[in-house]
Amino acid sequence: MATHPPKLKTAITANERLQHLKNTFETKYGESPHFYACAPGRVNLIGEHIDYCGYSVLPMAIEPNILAAVSVNKSGTITLANTNPQYKDFTVSCSEDIAIDRDNPNWHYYFLCGVKGIQEKCGIAHLAGMSCVVDGTIPPSSGLSSSSALVCCAGLVTMEANQKSLSKVALAEICAKSERYIGTEGGGMDQSISFLAERGTAKLIEFQPLRATDVKLPDGAVFVISNCCMEMNKAASSHFNIRVVECRIATKMLAQAQGLDSSRFMKLVQVQMELKASLEEMLALVGEVLHPEPYSREEICKVLGVTSEQFSTELLSANTQHVKHFKLHQRAKHVYGEAARVLRFKSVCDSEPAESVQLLGDLMNQSHASCRDLYECSCPELDQLVDICLKSGAVGSRLTGAGWGGCAVSMVPDEKVESFLQAVSEAYYLPDPRRAAMEKQSLFVSKPAGGAAIFLDE
Repeated sequence: MATHPPKLKTAITANERLQHLKNTFETKYGESPHFYACAPGRVNLIGEHIDYCGYSVLPMAIEPNILAAVSVNKSGTITLANTNPQYKDFTVSCSEDIAIDRDNPNWHYYFLCGVKGIQEKCGIAHLAGMSCVVDGTIPPSSGLSSSSALVCCAGLVTMEANQKSLSKVALAEICAKSERYIGTEGGGMDQSISFLAERGTAKLIEFQPLRATDVKLPDGAVFVISNCCMEMNKAASSHFNIRVVECRIATKMLAQAQGLDSSRFMKLVQVQMELKASLEEMLALVGEVLHPEPYSREEICKVLGVTSEQFSTELLSANTQHVKHFKLHQRAKHVYGEAARVLRFKSVCDSEPAESVQLLGDLMNQSHASCRDLYECSCPELDQLVDICLKSGAVGSRLTGAGWGGCAVSMVPDEKVESFLQAVSEAYYLPDPRRAAMEKQSLFVSKPAGGAAIFLDE
C-alpha cells in the first residue's frame, strides 16, 4: 500500500460530479480550482464503540464521500462554501487563531478542525489563503462518518494548499485528534479507514500503533446499507461521550479491583494488556467485579479514592458533567464481547469455511443485540429496520456507526439482493411518506471503496 495519499490526474469533464463542482466553483469565485480532494465515508461491518477503548475494528470505505474544490491565494482568508444551500458560507482569517465552537457544531467547524489539526502538527505560522467549495454525498448524521470525512477532506486540503507532505497514517492520527476540538471523543476508526482504505477490501484497523490489514470479504454475499431516517449528531448530544466516560470509569474500577494503580489506565484494552488476560477472562472479571446496577458518583469516588472535584475534572468531559449514574458492567461487557467478535469475524474471512456467510451473519446479529441491550445505543426505528432486514433475507444485520439513529448494515446472499431491496422498501420506506422521499439515498448495496485522494485536472 502506498504510504501517502495519491495525487491523480483526471479528466474533470469526464466526471459529471467533478464538472458540476468545477462549474459551481467558477461561478462563485470567478476562477478555476487548483485541485480537488476527496475523503470517503465508511460502513463499520463489526466492532462498534470499541475503537476509543483501544480495540480493533473492521470497517470498509464506501462510495459516498466528501469532495472539495480548492484554489490557493494570498487573500489571508479561508472561504468555505457548500453546494448544499442549507450549509451557509463561512470565512475565517488566516492570521487569527482558529476557534471551534463546540456548542454550535455547524458544518464549517468540522472543516476547520481539519485545518487546525494540520496547522498545529506542521507548525504553520501563516496558513495559505484558500477558496473552497465542498460537495457531500454522505447523508449527515447517518452513522456513515460524514463528519469525520469532512475533517479528513479538510486536513488533506490544508496539507496540499500549504505544500506539506504527510503519510496516510499521520493524516489519520492528526484528523482523529483534531476532531476532538468539536467535542466528540472518538477513537480514530473513521479517520483511519478514510485514509487507509483500498478498493475491493475491508480493513482490520488496529491501534497503538495504527495499522490496517486487508480483510477479504466472502464471495456469495454483499453488504447493503439502509438508513432508518432518524438523525443523531454526536457533537450536539451527550449520548456518545457518556459511553466514552462509562468505559473510562469501568477501566479504572477493574484496574483498582486487581490491585493496579487506576490512575495509569484510561482504556479497557490497557487493563487486559497489563493482566495478560484473554478477552474471555476479561468478560469473567467484569462479571465478578462490576455489579449490573448503575453506579452513583459517590460509589465510584469511594472505590477509586478520588474527590468529587477530581471525578468531574479527570473522568468526565464537558458535556457529561450532568450525569449522575453510570452503567459500568453493561458497557465493559459489550466492549470485551465486541472485541472478541471482531477477531472471530476476521478469522472466518481469513479461513473461508463453506458456511462463512452464515457465521459472519451470526456475529453481526450478536453485535446488534449487544449494542441494543448492553450498550443501549440503538433506537426503536433501528431495531425495527434490523428486524425487517432479517425477515427480508439478510443473514446478519446490525446498526453501524454511533447509533441512536442512522444506518443498519446487512449481509445479504447474492441471489436474494433484489428481493431483499424490494421487501425492505415495501416494509420500511414506502408506508412512511418522509422515509419514502429519502429512500433513493437511504437503501443501497455497498462495495469497498478506495481512500482519500487529491485530483488534478489533466
